Amino acid sequence: MIKIENLSREYRVGEETVHALRQVNLEISRGDYVAIMGPSGSGKSTLLYLIGCMDHPTAGQYHLDGRNVTHLPEAALSEIRRHQIGFIFQSFHLINRLDAAGNVALPLMFAGVQRTERHERVVSALERVGLAHRASHRPMQLSGGERQRVAIARAIVMNPAILLADEPTGNLDGRTGLEILKLMETMHEQGLTLIIITHDPAIGDRARRLITLRDGQIVTQKS
Repeated sequence: MIKIENLSREYRVGEETVHALRQVNLEISRGDYVAIMGPSGSGKSTLLYLIGCMDHPTAGQYHLDGRNVTHLPEAALSEIRRHQIGFIFQSFHLINRLDAAGNVALPLMFAGVQRTERHERVVSALERVGLAHRASHRPMQLSGGERQRVAIARAIVMNPAILLADEPTGNLDGRTGLEILKLMETMHEQGLTLIIITHDPAIGDRARRLITLRDGQIVTQKS
């Protein structure tokens, strides 16, 4: 499903070149459950953004479902993100003026899904995360765990094949974080390919595969 070959990403910061990733090689199969760990600055988030088609590599190749997406234009990458990949972030990224249902509906609106179908899919997504009863509540009326559940519902409402999570439990207490993790694992068991960035070894140990990055390179892979 995901095949990365000699992928590198460099940034210019003033007169300095930052090597965020250095010739990374990685394959992830459909339905896999992968945790990516490493210290701050190791390249974890850069790798996730490249996998999620939110950035372009400086060098190397990225194939997704057999298609070379390395140098696709932004419009094509946007279509891939919209229909194939769901994103979950540590800080939720919900819009405060919209209620839970409105936040979940946003990807459907951007994709031009008609109102009746949009409503049905929003209700279904909120039911999957156990929040149908909070559909009319705005983010500030929800707990941290509930906001993350809304974010997950928004991420899956387009029925993506891949779920990318960047420190999804980082802003949650231990009990709530475990609930969110188990929810994502249930979705993985239903067929989603799950890729999680984390600093927590306990989360890394739950994954089928654990990839460790350091200084922009993969240093260990465990299955």
